[in-house]
Formats: sequence, structure tokens, C-alpha cells
Amino acid sequence: MAKRKHTPFYENHVAAKGKMVDFGDWKMPIQYTGIIEEHRRVRSTIGLFDVSHMGEIRIEGDDAIDFVQRLTVNDVSKLAVGQVQYSCMCYPNGGIVDDLLVYRFPCHYLLVVNAANVDKDYQWLLDNRADDKIEIKNISDNIAQLALQGPKTTDVLRNLTSIELDKIPFYWFARGKVCDVPMIVSRTGYTGEDGFELYFEDLDKAGYVWDQIMQAGKKYDIQPIGLGARDTLRLEMKYALYGNDIDQTTTPLEAGLGWITKMNKGDFIGRDALLPQKKKRGLKRRLICFEIEGKRVARHGYPVQKEGEEIGHVCSGSFSPSLEKAIGTAYVKTGFHKSGTEIDILIRKKIVSAKIVKPPFYKEGSHL
Repeated sequence: MAKRKHTPFYENHVAAKGKMVDFGDWKMPIQYTGIIEEHRRVRSTIGLFDVSHMGEIRIEGDDAIDFVQRLTVNDVSKLAVGQVQYSCMCYPNGGIVDDLLVYRFPCHYLLVVNAANVDKDYQWLLDNRADDKIEIKNISDNIAQLALQGPKTTDVLRNLTSIELDKIPFYWFARGKVCDVPMIVSRTGYTGEDGFELYFEDLDKAGYVWDQIMQAGKKYDIQPIGLGARDTLRLEMKYALYGNDIDQTTTPLEAGLGWITKMNKGDFIGRDALLPQKKKRGLKRRLICFEIEGKRVARHGYPVQKEGEEIGHVCSGSFSPSLEKAIGTAYVKTGFHKSGTEIDILIRKKIVSAKIVKPPFYKEGSHL
């Protein structure tokens, strides 16, 4: 078996007594003090995540904008320099290659992709390069990435940088120094709270940056946050998780990502397959959110039923620390997808009642 990779913050995780697990090709912390405690820390004050396992792919060249426009479903032409866009790449049949962030710089684009999909995404981009005017570089191994999330994030980070954080809108970024280390400071995140994601290339300074942030956040009881709480936080916001909620068998329209799928921007890979789905009767299933009273959790793959008929399956499921009830997502047949619909979920051979609700589950996040 191949040796798992360590991020530049591995020693910091060990020192903080993080419970390390195998996560794809990586050795990552699943939790430190406990998933519920860490989750509530992010919702109430501030938490620090190591997300260096994510992938970064740089696109540059004379035709970079046309290339990214053809490979992604959102409209890249609408991006200003310094702006970030959530998007997807699709296969010709409309299935999702990956969901990602697109960063626009003055002379290039940066695609931030899911950790498990880096090699696949990189190859997909290479395979669809039409000419030599595009340069595609996988720079993932050269980048450290931290996510600082929670309503007190700005109060902590402003003590470590001269960047005017209040002037960075949601889904925009700036370049400057944090802890005297050159970085990209992006007002983005995966939690529903205000926060920033920090990207930097000086990997030798990783431990120093981590320690400085933890020291600056002591006033607000900052905690390192593991993958467990990252998952519960994102699920409360109905943020998609590749491999659970979306994959090569699902389309952006089925997944409720029509808002990022710009059919009128011109041609892009997958558009021809998505056009019929865009029609009102073209979708045969929808991704929905459901709540279960109590703590009985519906896991990925569990059957969803209506009056004894199987109408779908669970995608993501967890106990919500914010709502103190079990929540989840599921694909169900169109017609059964409306909010307020009562459904049944088969959990370990027992029928459990649930109700479809409007996303997000948690509606009090501090994101701007």
C-alpha cells in the first residue's frame, strides 16, 4: 500500500492530539476534542482547518479564458480580477467531473479542486486542451492552504495582516502578507460562516503560520477543526460533497446547481446533455434535504420510500449539532421533491419518518 501523504501542518496536528485517519491519499485529522464541540466552536467564534489536501491547477495562456469557459458550467467572462466563482466541470453526458472554485488573476486562472479528484481533473483538462496556447500546471504539492472560519475570523486575522479585510467581499480575494508570509487571502469557505482561506507557497513557514494564528485566536477560544466537523458544517448548509451528493452519475441540474449552470453563455462541455433537462419535465430526480426528529442518522445509500414505493436514496446524512436533529440529502423522483413532503427512510431495516425541508438547514450563518 502506498504511503499516505502528510500536509505541511502534520506536526501541528500531532501536537494538538488530532486523531489521524487515512483520507484518500492523505493522513488527516478527523477530530481533536470531538466533532460536536469543534462544530459549535466554528458556529460561535472561530476554528482553524488544514485543507492543504485540496488541489490547485493553474491555467494560463492567450486562450485561457476561452478554455476555462468551455470546461466549466459557470460564466467565467463575468469574473473580475480578484473575484472567485463556484463552478463545475462536466462530462459530455452532463455528469459531474468535479465541483471547484475558479480564481481570476490578471494573467491566469486558478482552479481549486477536490483532493480525491486532483489527478483525474488535471488529466481531464489536459485531454481537452485544443492547442499549445494553453499552459496547464498542477501546483498542488507547492501550496499550503488553511481555512479560518467563524464569526470572529476577521477580528483574529486583522491582527496578523495589513490587508484591509473589510474591503474583501464574499467570494473575492486579495494578495498580501499574513504573519509576514506572502499569501492569497480569499473570503470563501465551506461552513456557512464568515471566514477566509489562505494559500501560500512557503511551505517551510507552515508550522509558524499555524502557531501564530492559534496564538492570535486564544481570546476567542480558537480550536483546530477536523474533517468530521467540516462535514457536519457543510451539510448544514447543503454544500455538495463530491462522491456523496454529486459525482459522474449526477448532473448539476439534478443536484440543484442550476444557479451556476449558465446555458446562455455559449457552448461548454455537457451543455447538449443538460439542455433537455433544463425543460420543466426533463429532470427525473432532484436532490432534496430532509430532517428526522431525533438522532437516528440515515447514511449514504439508504433507501427512501413513499407509501412503500422506493423513490430514491440517501446521499449524505449526519446528526446536526446546530439543530440537534438528524439531517441529510437524498435524490428522489421528481414529483416527490417538494418541501413539506413526508417520506420514509429505511434505516437498518426499520422505517423512519422524515420530512423534506428547504435548504439550508442552518439559516443563521455569518457569511456575508
